[in-house]
Amino acid sequence: MTAYLGVETSLTGRRWIGPGIETGRQAEAMAQATDLPPALCQVLARLGVPVEGAESYLAPTLRDLMPDPRSLRDMEATAARFLAAVAGRERIAVFADYDVDGGASAALLIDWLRRMGAERPTLYIPDRIDEGYGPNEPAMRDLAAGHDLIICVDCGTLSFDALAAAKGADVVVLDHHLGGETLPPALAVVNPNRQDESGDLGHLCAAAVVFLMLVEAGRQLREAGRTGPDLMALLDLVALATVADVAPLTGVNRAFVRQGLTVMARRARAGLVALSDVARLDRAPAAYHLGFVLGPRINAGGRIGQADLGARLLATDDAGEARALAERLEVLNEERRVVEAEVRAAALAQAEARGFDAPLVWAAGEGWHPGVVGIVASRLKEAANRPAVVIGLEGNEGKGSGRSVAGVDLGAAVQRLAREGVLLKGGGHKMAAGLTVARDRLDEAMARLGDLLARQGAGAGGSADLRLDGVLMPGAATPELVERLEAAGPFGAGAQGPRFVIPDCRIGFARAVGETHLKLRLDDGLGARLDAIAFGAFDSPLGPALLAHGGARFHLAGRLDINHWGGRRTVQLRIEDAAPAG
Repeated sequence: MTAYLGVETSLTGRRWIGPGIETGRQAEAMAQATDLPPALCQVLARLGVPVEGAESYLAPTLRDLMPDPRSLRDMEATAARFLAAVAGRERIAVFADYDVDGGASAALLIDWLRRMGAERPTLYIPDRIDEGYGPNEPAMRDLAAGHDLIICVDCGTLSFDALAAAKGADVVVLDHHLGGETLPPALAVVNPNRQDESGDLGHLCAAAVVFLMLVEAGRQLREAGRTGPDLMALLDLVALATVADVAPLTGVNRAFVRQGLTVMARRARAGLVALSDVARLDRAPAAYHLGFVLGPRINAGGRIGQADLGARLLATDDAGEARALAERLEVLNEERRVVEAEVRAAALAQAEARGFDAPLVWAAGEGWHPGVVGIVASRLKEAANRPAVVIGLEGNEGKGSGRSVAGVDLGAAVQRLAREGVLLKGGGHKMAAGLTVARDRLDEAMARLGDLLARQGAGAGGSADLRLDGVLMPGAATPELVERLEAAGPFGAGAQGPRFVIPDCRIGFARAVGETHLKLRLDDGLGARLDAIAFGAFDSPLGPALLAHGGARFHLAGRLDINHWGGRRTVQLRIEDAAPAG
């Protein structure tokens, strides 16, 4: 394949890949058959949207995309048991994972119960360091002694011994992590990634599974002549968890996030309002803000602080409590950044020394904080375009997290190693996994994991490929076009956002902003100008080259967004890469 615009090696060392011939034909046919902008048609064609489906794709609705909850095994029984516990005023406990998906899942149940006027359930979230991921025997034993029903959310599918310890209470599991060949001893396990499920809904996060259970509960209530809460008002939590858990933004997930963002813009949930204010988010959140502004702050409690802070923030309806929790999470998030930066630098140096060409990129270090290894794994994955694992070693064991790339099921590979005995423990889903390994088997385990991932195609793609949707002149980059492009979103995992090249531009001015960023103004020579910013530009050759441009012209690749300042809306290019023109 010929490099796009002839860019074989950009300023950041990447090869540019443009739209394929078939994608170009599809985009041209769509532009001719609709009144949609050609740039939008290029994006839709790349996403695989047919010409006849373009208009409906731009307006996804839950009514059209919502699956039947009863298509999932154990769903009817779970909803019936949940409603029976509510009607009987039974004691309910919610055992949740300590990340955004677990916290949002727990908050969904707590919010629904509050709207029904039911007694508040007990919330239990394990400590990441002292208890580790998922249900453990002492906690489940204690909860069973004081509760009639325990609902495990975003965990529990592989917790055989822990669930067996919950004697005297019924346990139901609402999860999405990959299941094993057998199920744990629970009353019901609702999980689209059970071995006996079709996998059609395997892209759902746990909060989406909980939401479907509440939909089924609402159906059963209506059959009994009763009315349940307005479920649409809960979609802000589903949207948050879907994006933060890096679930593919395809199918019903697109509708969940689109509708959830609309709900979030109403600022009706005390916890999200307080967190947005503390984070100085001065506009209605977009999918980007869920993943990179709100999500990390909610996760901060589970990573390096008190594990239940995020879930409590999402569940509270008290503005004062919400503000206090949000401020505490903001402080913890700053502390998390410091810890992460130290581990990231060490892990990146180690991984680079080992090489980025292998199917698996990995690093391990003494005392690396378990709360940040997952974030650092994400950074390694982004740098190498390969699955990555980062492990913190302590004593005779190492505990780590991994992140994967599209098309490579990391969770299945990790779970297989656990079955083989190469790992002490491991599990997860396609895009993320956790593991525990004996120190003396670390190299063996990583070699075996790399082999399994290579069989799935990991490492086959170029680590230096940058995929682009086409060229766009500065004069065409209007706020109206950006809004039309955003209608093809939300963008994220499984749905890359639009990325265009502003070709053959002169740099009007360039100046450093902060320690690593670069602010520019582009000029096409025909009177059109475009503001641009390159975040982290001085962490690579990109910043020095553009700052010392010397009047040279460049092709500049990146994403367009709207900058709100002083009541005005202007378009800005977020530069990701550049190459000399000509």
